[in-house]
Amino acid sequence: MAAAEHPRASQFPAAGGRTLQELASTVRASAQLGAATGTFTPGRGRFAFALNASGGGFIYAPTAIYIARTPNSRAAGPFLAPADPLTVAPRYRSQQNTGPGGIQAIYAAQLPLPQAGTYTVLSLTRAAQGIIGAPGEIAVAPSSPIPAVGARPPAIATDTAASVAGNTSLLTTRSPPEQMQSVSFKDALGKRPIALLFSTPQLCVSRVCGPVTDIAVQLQQRFGTQVTFIHQEVYVNNQPKSGLRPQLKAFHLQTEPWLFTINRQGKIAARLEGSFGINAFTRALQAAMQ
Repeated sequence: MAAAEHPRASQFPAAGGRTLQELASTVRASAQLGAATGTFTPGRGRFAFALNASGGGFIYAPTAIYIARTPNSRAAGPFLAPADPLTVAPRYRSQQNTGPGGIQAIYAAQLPLPQAGTYTVLSLTRAAQGIIGAPGEIAVAPSSPIPAVGARPPAIATDTAASVAGNTSLLTTRSPPEQMQSVSFKDALGKRPIALLFSTPQLCVSRVCGPVTDIAVQLQQRFGTQVTFIHQEVYVNNQPKSGLRPQLKAFHLQTEPWLFTINRQGKIAARLEGSFGINAFTRALQAAMQ
């Protein structure tokens, strides 16, 4: 895992004018790439993913991404994809978090996405038995209504004990419950840094809400005096068939989890989609505190 967290460009072949297909022909084994992000617009985008071996186990080793418009187009890369740990101390682990034996880290690379369209990606992983390759695709939309870094977020009223009339089971599906609903987002906005996490640990379609919410609980112990942590559940009355809560609709969100950190000026300092680890979460908090 330590090596996976610190990949080096020298561990990977230079693109050297080769296509993705030509780079793929050099690999010794194949893996399955599972994308953990799906919202992309032109610019530089965070591409998060997991890697699974043919037997189903997770792969952790130095990894980089190459990208091109098609498999037979000239590739750009390598773009390093450090593994970001998802594990927390046992006292912060919820019942929804598989802990040991489950996914331990998520890879993420910052990729250039100059224009809308579909891109092909290839991950190369430097393992003991040689280079492992895994292909994938990225769909880049011309634009997105989801609030971006630098924008002012909608001043939504997030749920508190008062807003649910004391029915605290509606505040969180995490077991045990976390303490991130003491203040509504609209009342904290523009007064101090905020970490606003949309997740549903028990009902998560992506199954990563438990780990990222546990990371929030752990980091709240470290940064709670500097940042207001707010966790907002996803479904109306915690019933998926009832649809998304209005707070997610105000942010134009259709998936979970999402993290927005907001600075003292009331502007979004960082935005993370899907799975993200301790390092990415910490950087997002630090961006809001600047």
